[in-house]
Amino acid sequence: MRNIALGLLFVRLVCLAADAPHQITRIDIDRWMTELSNWGRWGKSDQSGTVNLITPAKRREAAALVKDGVAISLAHDALTAKALDNDAPFVHKMLYTGARPNGDWFMDEYTVAFHGLAHTHMDALAHTSWKGRMYNGFPQLDVTDEGAKELGITRFRDGIFSRGVLIDIPRLRGVSWLEPGTAIYPEELVAWEKKTGIRIGSGDVIIIRTGRWALRAAKGPWDPSRIAGLHASCVRWLKNRDVAIAGSDACLDVLPSGVPGVVQPVHQLLLIAVGTPIFDNLDVEALAGEAAKRNRWTFLITAAPTPVPQGTGSPLNPTAIF
Repeated sequence: MRNIALGLLFVRLVCLAADAPHQITRIDIDRWMTELSNWGRWGKSDQSGTVNLITPAKRREAAALVKDGVAISLAHDALTAKALDNDAPFVHKMLYTGARPNGDWFMDEYTVAFHGLAHTHMDALAHTSWKGRMYNGFPQLDVTDEGAKELGITRFRDGIFSRGVLIDIPRLRGVSWLEPGTAIYPEELVAWEKKTGIRIGSGDVIIIRTGRWALRAAKGPWDPSRIAGLHASCVRWLKNRDVAIAGSDACLDVLPSGVPGVVQPVHQLLLIAVGTPIFDNLDVEALAGEAAKRNRWTFLITAAPTPVPQGTGSPLNPTAIF
């Protein structure tokens, strides 16, 4: 208990000390759009961004992490009921059922508006723009009624296969979940590395746990204008570590963002400047339990989006394998 208390005190002192340096403005975000840019790093025509960092060598390294053969889904079950945090429920419609005369085949139809705060999904680099440009300078006007001419989800049709790293911030703080609106600062990412002995590196897929689904299970859905997540100051750290993909159990950004005039600066900076795709609304509760049981926070992660031509993202069922 004494160690937990000391850990909590350390984290709280870190966060208090961090508040002053992390007063970020829209001017800072605009500057970082240039300072943190990966435009041109893999060529002027590149459309894969930091997924380029998942090299054959990185995949071999990730495959070697499989020791126990235990697989865990990181997707939350589809939410079919409208709620405070789900204004576009997943629609499941049965077309053929067992009650159909002479029917022995059963079919159904799915409809989902997957972007948002409810459904587990992957954001392609065509998901957003800034001053008329998307990642690597592609024009936003290339996204039309037909979809995204460049940077669409089909860029990742071969799947994601890399080392996953769970960063369990509630566990670091000694709580079950973070309260809505709680910001996570870079100092806590470093503290997690020190606690676990892991250094996040090139090509890694990082997964931030805020405890969002544990909180929802205990207390029900809440107004999504307040969500725990990364503060904008974390993006430079992610860029410096050459993270390939960043994901969380919510929308990655803290809401409110703390940056006047910028709703989701982490999404903006990662998707447009850095070129890092995002996994949103992962359910990592089972993963957190398995990781804690093993005291092991790295694993093979695999994910394959539906290759919809010109799509800006895809529903997703990532898998962690220990």
